[in-house]
Amino acid sequence: MTDHRFIIPRGWPRGKGYAHAVSTRGRTVFVAGQVGWDPLTGKFPNDDLAGQVGQALRNIVDILKAAVAEPGHIVRMTWYITDKQDYLSSQTKIGEAYRSVLGTHFPAMSVVEVKSLLEPKGRVEIEATAVVPE
Repeated sequence: MTDHRFIIPRGWPRGKGYAHAVSTRGRTVFVAGQVGWDPLTGKFPNDDLAGQVGQALRNIVDILKAAVAEPGHIVRMTWYITDKQDYLSSQTKIGEAYRSVLGTHFPAMSVVEVKSLLEPKGRVEIEATAVVPE
């Protein structure tokens, strides 16, 4: 159970696939940016953006488990993508990958297009903040 309160300003529509803001209390877990590779081998099992999103999210979930946290504790995510058009044209597949890992939990999120990532084959890097109720 979480104490998260998702904020929607009066008169604003609900965010599509994200929360405008989250208010909560608890122990904070900061997850460094995760790329869509297998962290044990350093290899990218997928070249497509949606596949890398799914892997990056699974990496985040594994880190949260190690920190005794759950995906439902995520309150904030920032996605760094290398190709805006690819992101826009892949939204259906990205949404499927997202829901297969995190379900219908949609925290506050931002997406930023960057020139490149440190990992040359990386197409997305996602960082997350989770708050675990005390």
